[in-house]
Amino acid sequence: MEEKIERSRYLIFGSTSGILAILGVVTGASASGDTTFIINAALAGAVALAMANGIGSFITLGDTELGKLSRLEKPLMRSLDNTKIEQLTKKKIRAHSLIHTAASFMGSMLPILPFMLLDNQQLEVSIGLSIAALAVLGLYWGRIMEQNMVLHSIRMAGAGAVIALTVNFLFRYIQMT
Repeated sequence: MEEKIERSRYLIFGSTSGILAILGVVTGASASGDTTFIINAALAGAVALAMANGIGSFITLGDTELGKLSRLEKPLMRSLDNTKIEQLTKKKIRAHSLIHTAASFMGSMLPILPFMLLDNQQLEVSIGLSIAALAVLGLYWGRIMEQNMVLHSIRMAGAGAVIALTVNFLFRYIQMT
């Protein structure tokens, strides 16, 4: 069960950060009115975010997990190099980093898709789709954590709404001045 929670955490974290960050990018870039610019900026952000999240996960999780192994070696009075424990630890680090990378990129695509597929109401659909996806992710996380699913859903969806409103206000205001 603990492994499922950890995998889910990286899936939720990656998806959420992808949706939220790129929702901010498309919302801000939409002030330009140039769909090609919006898509290019958002795709660049999606790739950079996915790579940054994957690398960050690999480094921080790697340091954490390999540090645990190192601390375990002292009371055992032996090295765990080239053992099954070390192999499983490294596999876990790679798997979780890959999940975080893929989830970040896939989550990033949600706010971009309306600009690629629709001719009208792209920003509105992007915001709605993103908030709906965040609400579903919140429900899932609440279920996995055996906590209030509705509260988690509202918090996640609310984060999307706050980002969309804040960025929209800032960029519309900046454009007017």
